[in-house]
Amino acid sequence: MWKGNTKNRGGNSENNQSNRPEWLQQYDVIGKIGEGAYGLVFLANTKSNPSKFVAIKKFKPSSYGDGVSPTAIREIMLLRETAHENVVKLVNVHVDHVDMSLYLSFDYADHDLYGIVKHHRDNVKRAINKYTVKSLLWQLLDGLNYLHSNWIVHRDIKPANVLVMGEGEEQGVVKIADFGLARIFRAPLKPLSLNGVVVTIWYRAPELLLGAKHYTSAVDIWAVGCIFAELLTLTPLFPGQDLQGRPTPFQINQLDKIFRVLGHPTREKWPRLVDLPHWQSNQQYIQERKYESPGLYNVVHVSPKSPAYDLLSKMLQYDPQKRITAAQALEHEYFRMEPLPGRNALVPPQPGEEVVNYPTRHVNTTTKFEGKTSLKTSQPAASGIAVSGCIAGPHVMPTHSVPQPAHLAAMQWKQPQGMTSHNLSSQAGMGAAPNPSSIPKQLGPRGVAPHAHQQQQLRIKDPGMGMDRYPPEQRS
Repeated sequence: MWKGNTKNRGGNSENNQSNRPEWLQQYDVIGKIGEGAYGLVFLANTKSNPSKFVAIKKFKPSSYGDGVSPTAIREIMLLRETAHENVVKLVNVHVDHVDMSLYLSFDYADHDLYGIVKHHRDNVKRAINKYTVKSLLWQLLDGLNYLHSNWIVHRDIKPANVLVMGEGEEQGVVKIADFGLARIFRAPLKPLSLNGVVVTIWYRAPELLLGAKHYTSAVDIWAVGCIFAELLTLTPLFPGQDLQGRPTPFQINQLDKIFRVLGHPTREKWPRLVDLPHWQSNQQYIQERKYESPGLYNVVHVSPKSPAYDLLSKMLQYDPQKRITAAQALEHEYFRMEPLPGRNALVPPQPGEEVVNYPTRHVNTTTKFEGKTSLKTSQPAASGIAVSGCIAGPHVMPTHSVPQPAHLAAMQWKQPQGMTSHNLSSQAGMGAAPNPSSIPKQLGPRGVAPHAHQQQQLRIKDPGMGMDRYPPEQRS
């Protein structure tokens, strides 16, 4: 829990509250905790309950100048329909009718994986204990399994977007956040590639780097594999250099980093490799280079015979059709060996284990909430929901259970009326609210679409976050 001084808020400590919108007057804004392409994120606490902290994400108006950002609308539509403990909870939506700025408030998380890894690397100077690594990874996969089973591909999984709750009832619980690039996926309708480059480059799957027009939820699993390696080594696995301004997603430096660790991809490893646009058009950069792979186990310093290495290598398969799914990963032997994963990833249950005190996220109290700051210009986002194409495999969901989202594009451009504040806490369940994002409303166990289990072996668990969700100990 954030323990800063809520009485001294620097640039946000303006005495004249009357100029603020009515909805904002219910909060005490503490300071800025994040900034991205789409806007700013502020930390605040509610005046009615000062111990209750929220993160308020402020979106810039649409770059087209005709209303609310379509990116924000998509994020609202997805998050209002989801209910899982490992997915961030959307609490309220607010609109400033003066400039059509949109504000989303979420439950606040003190930590993220980026900060946890950095703290161990720079301050603790030793590896994260096995229990914490396993618990963080298991919860991340459980949240992704829920999303993928309900037709959502995140497309921007990286350490900074994987939050971890601080002190309180949910201490140590992982929350997948930032759904600005998330989409409903369905095959085939419209290639996701039309939305431009996605996924932060260090965590970008090879099929994206080679220009795949159609891709699946397997891109999220590749990113999780990169994070798994980073949790083990405290170092990014593929720290490539992003060549800014390139008109295509082809990034030779990032591919070079991947090939140096995993070796050169071949037709045997990846039969559809030869069909990818940049594999065909950049022979001098890719096909003519030869790589002597040192072996992934030499990079992550894990025995190639260990369950951890087996799981990691299956997440980092070149061929997305061979890449393990989130549901399959949850059943892996790695999670059934001691130490077993737990709900509180930050506090090991074993006696004598040291508890690391992680610093909370930095709060900048000099940026005014009203937006007196310089923001980057966001790229125009395509309207409507783009979906994946015709690649078959375990990451592709069946097509007959998803209703056509024909009305969504119109909703993105419609100026909201009377949408001053909307409390979504009572609408968080799948199917509990209107279904504009086309997620199936009739769900099976754990909020899973009724036909999804035909493609993924979903775990039979209680829908609550009880400890029975966690795997039992493997017995010989």
